[in-house]
Formats: sequence, C-alpha cells, structure tokens
Amino acid sequence: MTSGSDKYWYNLKTGEVEKGFESPAPDRAGPFDTPEEAAKAPEVIKERARAWAAEEAREDSWGADTVSGEGSDDQ
Repeated sequence: MTSGSDKYWYNLKTGEVEKGFESPAPDRAGPFDTPEEAAKAPEVIKERARAWAAEEAREDSWGADTVSGEGSDDQ
C-alpha cells in the first residue's frame, strides 16, 4: 500500500496538480495515481455531485405517488 505522499492531488485553490502533501488537506482533492487523473479532478467532482444529487432526488421522490394518493388514473 502506498502512502498519500506518493500520490497526486488536485489543489482546489490554485487548480494545479501536486505530488504528495504540499497543500493543506481542505485545499486538496484526491488522491490520484497519476498527474493526468489528478488534472481531471474538477470533472470527476462535478460528475459525482451530479450523480449524488440525482440519487437523492430519486430517494426523495420514492413512494411519493402512493403517499399522496396521486399518480393513479383508475377513477
């Protein structure tokens, strides 16, 4: 197992890729195995946030039709 100091990180403040623990933890995204992966961190973060929001929306609406009694046109 490698330590985080051997990995690459994306600096959220500067937008630069760093190797190891150069910046404070709140300013870093990662770890990543390669500098190329770390450079894509903003896209990865956006995609994960979109997926989480979609999942939460599905969970929030789960069973909504049965609770309100709406959604059935059988009457």
